[in-house]
Amino acid sequence: MHANPFLLPAPVGHVLARLPAYPGSLLFVTGLNLALARNLAPDVTQLLQGKKLRLRVMDAQLTFDFQWLKGRFVACQHKGDADLKISASAHDFMLLARRQEDPDTLFFSRRLSMEGDTELGLLVKNTLDAIELPLLDMEQFKPLQLLARIRARMAHR
Repeated sequence: MHANPFLLPAPVGHVLARLPAYPGSLLFVTGLNLALARNLAPDVTQLLQGKKLRLRVMDAQLTFDFQWLKGRFVACQHKGDADLKISASAHDFMLLARRQEDPDTLFFSRRLSMEGDTELGLLVKNTLDAIELPLLDMEQFKPLQLLARIRARMAHR
């Protein structure tokens, strides 16, 4: 467990909070669909159908609203309440994505919160735990790594 979790500086959060929410949700669901949609079992998608979920990145002051409709995640406008709200810092969400921290540890240390439909929250948690996802390797996003991949693609043309 990380004793002093990293939080984005407040001025960064204030700047990010000024961004419109819906385009961010569109980008977010694109990533979800690429990473998760094909791995979800039919019984899970049936239970997710039409449920509105809200992911809040507290330190970045970003909110992503989305739901499962017609076989994929779709972005929603930030209107009304969500069936399930999941909140944590950007760093803690990254730890979860990289499987370096488990949700129970973050939840019991009060670094992750879930509000709303308890059954839906357990479904989401258990589904993510059961899916074998590749670890998110941040090294691949470093500028030198990106340039090397671009160069390799250009050389094959």
